[in-house]
Amino acid sequence: MELQDYERLRHATRLPGEQIADAYLDWMLRQAEASGAVLVAESGGSFVGFVAGWIEQADNVAETPDSNRFGYISDICVMPSFRGQRIAEQLLDGIEHYLGRDGVVRLRINSLAVNTSAQTSYERAGFLPYEVLYEMVIKSGGDA
Repeated sequence: MELQDYERLRHATRLPGEQIADAYLDWMLRQAEASGAVLVAESGGSFVGFVAGWIEQADNVAETPDSNRFGYISDICVMPSFRGQRIAEQLLDGIEHYLGRDGVVRLRINSLAVNTSAQTSYERAGFLPYEVLYEMVIKSGGDA
């Protein structure tokens, strides 16, 4: 819920964490169980954060084989009181090693365009922008 509500403050398309938490958690755990992992960070017995990732297989004819099979990081969250301590970097390093054991040589992660703190964290961990997705809301009432 923490991650969803954090993103909801930054983009109106995100539903409230409480509304989708159970269904999203079930989906994420199923994905990770099939070909990945959910890694949890703790400190002194307290939950600090987590990262979830798995192997994706795409079928993009314009991409190389190593680009079509990649580690996808679906979620990473560090609790507010633990942010700024490079915990996200440690979690990303952990999932990199986990997925790398299966021969994956590329990792991909998404971020809301306005979430510059996440982007800074990802770039500090070695990620570089790969593709940029643009969105436009279609104005209603226009001629078709």
